[in-house]
Amino acid sequence: MRRVLDTNVFVSALLAPGSKPRAAVDRVHQKGKILLSFATLTELYEVLSREQFRRYIDKEDIRHFLAALTREAHWVDVDVQISACRGPKDDKFLSLAVSGQATHIATGDADLLALHPFQEIRILAPSEFLEAL
Repeated sequence: MRRVLDTNVFVSALLAPGSKPRAAVDRVHQKGKILLSFATLTELYEVLSREQFRRYIDKEDIRHFLAALTREAHWVDVDVQISACRGPKDDKFLSLAVSGQATHIATGDADLLALHPFQEIRILAPSEFLEAL
Protein backbone atom coordinates (compact mmCIF):
# COMPACT_ATOMS: atom_id res chain seq x y z
CA MET A 1 0.00 0.00 0.00
CA ARG A 2 1.45 3.30 -1.15
CA ARG A 3 0.12 6.51 0.34
CA VAL A 4 0.69 10.25 0.11
CA LEU A 5 0.27 12.41 3.21
CA ASP A 6 -0.36 16.11 2.77
CA THR A 7 1.79 18.64 4.64
CA ASN A 8 -1.10 19.50 6.96
CA VAL A 9 -1.30 15.86 8.09
CA PHE A 10 2.41 15.77 8.95
CA VAL A 11 2.25 19.11 10.77
CA SER A 12 -0.79 18.08 12.80
CA ALA A 13 0.82 14.73 13.58
CA LEU A 14 3.93 16.44 14.87
CA LEU A 15 2.10 19.06 16.94
CA ALA A 16 -0.63 16.80 18.35
CA PRO A 17 0.70 13.33 19.24
CA GLY A 18 -2.76 11.93 20.16
CA SER A 19 -4.51 13.19 17.03
CA LYS A 20 -6.07 11.39 14.06
CA PRO A 21 -3.33 12.74 11.76
CA ARG A 22 -0.70 11.24 14.07
CA ALA A 23 -2.53 7.92 14.05
CA ALA A 24 -2.67 8.09 10.23
CA VAL A 25 1.09 8.71 9.95
CA ASP A 26 1.83 5.89 12.40
CA ARG A 27 -0.50 3.46 10.59
CA VAL A 28 1.04 4.14 7.19
CA HIS A 29 4.50 3.76 8.67
CA GLN A 30 3.51 0.35 10.09
CA LYS A 31 1.46 -0.98 7.18
CA GLY A 32 2.64 0.55 3.98
CA LYS A 33 4.82 3.11 2.31
CA ILE A 34 4.77 6.86 2.72
CA LEU A 35 5.55 8.38 -0.66
CA LEU A 36 7.69 11.49 -0.73
CA SER A 37 9.02 13.81 -3.41
CA PHE A 38 11.44 16.70 -3.33
CA ALA A 39 8.55 19.16 -3.76
CA THR A 40 6.48 17.74 -0.89
CA LEU A 41 9.47 17.52 1.46
CA THR A 42 10.46 21.10 0.60
CA GLU A 43 6.98 22.37 1.46
CA LEU A 44 6.97 20.41 4.73
CA TYR A 45 10.34 21.86 5.71
CA GLU A 46 9.24 25.40 4.84
CA VAL A 47 6.02 25.11 6.84
CA LEU A 48 7.70 23.59 9.89
CA SER A 49 10.36 26.32 9.77
CA ARG A 50 7.79 29.07 10.32
CA GLU A 51 8.29 31.06 13.49
CA GLN A 52 4.70 30.43 14.62
CA PHE A 53 5.56 26.79 15.37
CA ARG A 54 8.58 27.58 17.61
CA ARG A 55 6.44 27.64 20.75
CA TYR A 56 5.17 24.11 20.02
CA ILE A 57 8.25 22.39 18.66
CA ASP A 58 11.91 23.26 18.52
CA LYS A 59 14.26 23.12 15.55
CA GLU A 60 16.03 20.00 16.84
CA ASP A 61 12.75 18.04 17.00
CA ILE A 62 11.94 19.17 13.47
CA ARG A 63 15.35 17.99 12.24
CA HIS A 64 14.86 14.58 13.88
CA PHE A 65 11.37 14.25 12.44
CA LEU A 66 12.46 15.17 8.91
CA ALA A 67 15.54 12.91 9.09
CA ALA A 68 13.42 9.93 10.15
CA LEU A 69 10.85 10.69 7.46
CA THR A 70 13.42 10.96 4.68
CA ARG A 71 15.06 7.69 5.76
CA GLU A 72 11.84 5.72 5.95
CA ALA A 73 9.79 7.18 3.12
CA HIS A 74 9.74 5.79 -0.40
CA TRP A 75 11.22 8.46 -2.69
CA VAL A 76 9.42 9.05 -5.97
CA ASP A 77 10.80 10.77 -9.04
CA VAL A 78 7.73 12.68 -10.16
CA ASP A 79 7.35 12.11 -13.87
CA VAL A 80 3.74 13.24 -14.26
CA GLN A 81 2.75 16.87 -13.75
CA ILE A 82 -0.89 17.26 -12.75
CA SER A 83 -2.81 20.55 -12.92
CA ALA A 84 -6.22 19.64 -11.56
CA CYS A 85 -6.56 21.21 -8.14
CA ARG A 86 -8.34 24.51 -7.59
CA GLY A 87 -5.43 25.31 -5.26
CA PRO A 88 -2.45 24.95 -7.64
CA LYS A 89 0.03 24.56 -4.76
CA ASP A 90 -1.66 21.23 -4.02
CA ASP A 91 -1.03 19.77 -7.47
CA LYS A 92 2.34 18.46 -6.21
CA PHE A 93 0.48 15.91 -4.04
CA LEU A 94 -1.58 14.71 -7.01
CA SER A 95 1.56 14.50 -9.17
CA LEU A 96 3.32 12.49 -6.45
CA ALA A 97 0.35 10.17 -6.00
CA VAL A 98 0.03 9.46 -9.73
CA SER A 99 3.78 9.10 -10.30
CA GLY A 100 4.15 6.86 -7.25
CA GLN A 101 1.05 4.79 -7.99
CA ALA A 102 -0.51 5.69 -4.63
CA THR A 103 -3.74 4.17 -3.42
CA HIS A 104 -4.62 7.04 -1.06
CA ILE A 105 -3.94 10.66 -0.21
CA ALA A 106 -4.61 11.73 3.38
CA THR A 107 -5.32 15.44 3.73
CA GLY A 108 -7.27 18.03 5.61
CA ASP A 109 -7.22 20.36 2.59
CA ALA A 110 -10.67 21.03 1.10
CA ASP A 111 -9.17 21.70 -2.34
CA LEU A 112 -7.77 18.16 -2.48
CA LEU A 113 -10.75 16.52 -0.74
CA ALA A 114 -13.06 17.98 -3.41
CA LEU A 115 -11.29 15.81 -6.02
CA HIS A 116 -12.06 12.45 -4.32
CA PRO A 117 -11.52 10.10 -6.04
CA PHE A 118 -8.81 11.22 -8.44
CA GLN A 119 -7.73 8.68 -11.07
CA GLU A 120 -8.77 5.87 -8.73
CA ILE A 121 -6.76 7.38 -5.86
CA ARG A 122 -8.85 7.83 -2.72
CA ILE A 123 -8.48 11.29 -1.18
CA LEU A 124 -9.60 11.21 2.42
CA ALA A 125 -9.49 13.21 5.64
CA PRO A 126 -7.31 11.55 8.32
CA SER A 127 -10.30 10.10 10.20
CA GLU A 128 -11.76 8.58 7.01
CA PHE A 129 -8.29 7.45 6.00
CA LEU A 130 -7.95 5.51 9.26
CA GLU A 131 -11.35 3.87 8.75
CA ALA A 132 -10.38 2.85 5.21
CA LEU A 133 -7.23 1.12 6.48
